Parts: sequence; structure tokens; C-alpha cells
Amino acid sequence: MLEFYQKVFECSPDAQNMAAVVLNGPFFGQRALFSEGKLVWESRPGSFFTEHGPALWTAALLGEDGPKKVAEVSGAPVFCDWLGQEMHLVVCGGGHVSIPVIQIGRMLGFCVTVLEDRPKFAGHARRAGATEVLCGPFEEGLKKVPGGDNTYFVIVTRGHRYDQVCLELAIKKKHAYIGMIGSQRRVAVVKGQIGGTLKEKAALERLYSPIGLDIGAETPEEVGVSIMAEIIEVKNRKKKGCGYPPELLREILNPGVRGSGKQVLATIVSRRGSAPREAGAKMLIRPDGSCLGTIGGGCMESEVIRQALHMIQKGAKEGKIYHVDMAVEDAQEEGMVCGGEVDMLLEVISY
Repeated sequence: MLEFYQKVFECSPDAQNMAAVVLNGPFFGQRALFSEGKLVWESRPGSFFTEHGPALWTAALLGEDGPKKVAEVSGAPVFCDWLGQEMHLVVCGGGHVSIPVIQIGRMLGFCVTVLEDRPKFAGHARRAGATEVLCGPFEEGLKKVPGGDNTYFVIVTRGHRYDQVCLELAIKKKHAYIGMIGSQRRVAVVKGQIGGTLKEKAALERLYSPIGLDIGAETPEEVGVSIMAEIIEVKNRKKKGCGYPPELLREILNPGVRGSGKQVLATIVSRRGSAPREAGAKMLIRPDGSCLGTIGGGCMESEVIRQALHMIQKGAKEGKIYHVDMAVEDAQEEGMVCGGEVDMLLEVISY
């Protein structure tokens, strides 16, 4: 099983990757990893995925709203976990607005890189919890940022000329979002001074500016909330599974946790009604009951933790599907607004 997580960890972030697991029938629990439509690893070589891999890949891509999360091949339901890159927030500028952006970004699971040319403000960014702070000229810092489909650029520098430098370089990189602070006049001035290829000009037209959702924000903290709310909105338009957060993979593969014997990974494979998290959301349950990640909180999460601990204590070797039905009245008793149902895949990770 650990070999699978190592393979996921090693996946090229520039490729379209999909992890698959059979949810029912004689092949239950068999796993595979696909990259650009090719089978690159399977838990039982020459078995289910060797025969049905091409059909599964095709079926998984035929969803009306994007790639399917559950596809059926040869009568077997298969959960398709589309793997994305680590969410990367690049904040250009370390002033007052950047501080809440950094803090909220880290809270939401982003890797946060801050570019700032003033040592004093670079120090503020470090204390706010930034993953990485590049203190130096903005153009030098941006050369070190590769960009990608899950890279979100926030331009909140102290002046027009710095905005222009950052924007001119950001539009040349792969990105999911570029937002820039400033009035419409300031933004128009900066955009008017930037040329570029047709592709770069198209990226310029998609610029989110004035940055953030219009919530009447006034304080730096409120502006930070509006910026991150807009980024969440953009991020959640993608109709893919949640993949495997790097922090979760690192803990699974870290030899330091292997003395625990077993852990359980809970993954939502389907949901109905108003369950709080989408299919693909994951939570790792440790033997002491502590967790990494969340599948929505409340009594549903508590019940899943209880089931996982029972599996660990009983020495379970095989995974299982666990169904949670949150009737509306039960949800209300717990103070929750949701009353949906979820199917949870509980997988035992042994060391």
C-alpha cells in the first residue's frame, strides 16, 4: 500500500494524473495510477486495471460537468481521484493587506510564497506564517516561481512600477488566478503599459482587478477575506476530486509515524444531499484519535473516527465502505445545517 502513496507523491505535476480504486465486487480495493491515460501502476499487476484501464480512463473523462468521480466499467464502480498540484499562493508584496492573506491562505492549506524587497516587511511575512519568503527584487523572486495550474498570484505591492513588474512576469507563467489591488484607474494605467503575446494579452484580460469579492471591505483584514473568498470561488469551479494534499502524503510516507503500526485514511467517494465536503475529501486518522485533514466535521466525522479506531484496535487488514446517513433531525441536534448522506472508503495503512 505504501508503494501506491510513493507513486502518487512522485507524479509529475505537469501531467493529468488519476488514482483509481474499485469500490465493490470481487476486485474491491484494487488500486491503480494513471498518467495521461496510461496505466503506470496497479496493486495487482495483470488484473482488473490491465484489462479495463483504457475503458475506465475514457469513461472517467465523459462527465457532463468535468471528469467523473465515479465511473463504472464492466459492472464495477471505480472511484476516480484526479490529482492536482499543491495549491500555491504567491503574494507579491508584504504590506498590511498581505498579512491576513498569508494567514488565511495557510489556514486553507495553501503553500504561501511571499515576494518582498524590504527586509522589515519580509520579516512580517515570515511571522505571519508564510511557507517561503523571497526577500529581494520582485523580478528576481518571480524567476524562482515556476507557476502551474494551481498557482494563484496576488499582487499587492506598494506602487505602480512594482505592480507592473509582477503582472508582466505573472501573465507569462501558468496560473489559475492573477489578482491585483488598486483602483480602476491605477489598474488601467498598469495594464496599458504591458504588451506581450496574444496569450499574455488574453491572460491580462482575465485579470481579477480590483481584487477580491465586493463585500464592502475597508480594513486590511476585511480586504484579505475578500481576496481569499474570490480565490476560493475560482478554485472551486474546478470539477475534480481533491487528490492527495502534500502534507497528508508526507505524513503517510514519513518513517517517523511507522511505529504506530496502523493508520486509517478516510475518503469521501460519494455524497448525496447537503453533506459539507465534496467527494475526494480525505482525513487521516491516527491510533491516538488525532486527525490530519477533515471530511466535514460534526457528528459525521466523529462517527467515522470511531469506526477507524475500531478497525485499528481490531487489527483490520482490509478496507471497507462505510455509509453515513445524516438525517435532518440528527443534523439539527448536532447544530449542523446539513442532512446529507456520504459513502466513505476507510483504508488501513499498515507499517
